[in-house]
Amino acid sequence: MTSEAAELLEILWGRASTAPVSASQLRVLFVLEHNEGINLRTLADALGSTPPSTSRLCDRLQAVGYVERKPGVTSRRELRLFLSRRGRSFLTELRARREHALEAVLAQMPAAKRTALVEGLEAFCVAAAAQIHEDDDVLDARTA
Repeated sequence: MTSEAAELLEILWGRASTAPVSASQLRVLFVLEHNEGINLRTLADALGSTPPSTSRLCDRLQAVGYVERKPGVTSRRELRLFLSRRGRSFLTELRARREHALEAVLAQMPAAKRTALVEGLEAFCVAAAAQIHEDDDVLDARTA
């Protein structure tokens, strides 16, 4: 059931268009949103990718104005990655489109089922956030 729900969400959210970014680039934006100022190596680790591949993703995101690179405080050779104002706006608009698509589906559900789903999703969000923070702590420990 979870697999089917995830696939249906992908279809719904795909209709909400992530253009001009790919799914991989979108993951970069989400990671940067929660980890402002990380370096390329840390971002690559978070994505399970290599620094050269991650750098190319960031190059494209910088070209469309969604990511900014700034020199590190302690080393000018190290670049820190940040979402630009335009990148933040893109994520806000994307979330609004996705929310609208999801609300249209929820409106078709009986009220009792919708309430049960919301309660389950709230519990899911708490558990997922805890897992993400746990993963972030591991990443922080690696870079410290």
